[in-house]
Amino acid sequence: MSSHILDNSTGEPAPSVSVTLQKMNVDNSWTKVSTQITDKDGRIGNFLPYGQNNDGVYKLVFHIESYFDRKKLQTFYPFIEIVFHIKGDKHFHVPLTVSPYGYSTYK
Repeated sequence: MSSHILDNSTGEPAPSVSVTLQKMNVDNSWTKVSTQITDKDGRIGNFLPYGQNNDGVYKLVFHIESYFDRKKLQTFYPFIEIVFHIKGDKHFHVPLTVSPYGYSTYK
C-alpha cells in the first residue's frame, strides 16, 4: 500500500508530511499501523507488505497543516482523513491532491 501527495496550488509534490495509517478493529476503534513521512517527491512507498492478506478497513491521516505552515500559508484542514477498504493481496495506492482550502483523492 502506497500513497503520495500533490500540492494543486503549485503543481509540486508535498514533501515532509507526516502520514499515519490506521486499521479499524472489530469494535470500530482504530489501531495505528505505521507513521511515515513523505519523501522529496511527496511519496510513501510501502505502508503494508505486498503479496499478503491485508484485508480490512484502513484510514490514512495526512497531517497537512505543518506543510502549509512551512509555506507560510493558512489552511482550512489541519489534517485530512481518507478511509478505504482493502480486499485481496494486490497493491493499493491512495493519492491525495491538496490545496489550502480543498482536497481530492481517487483510486
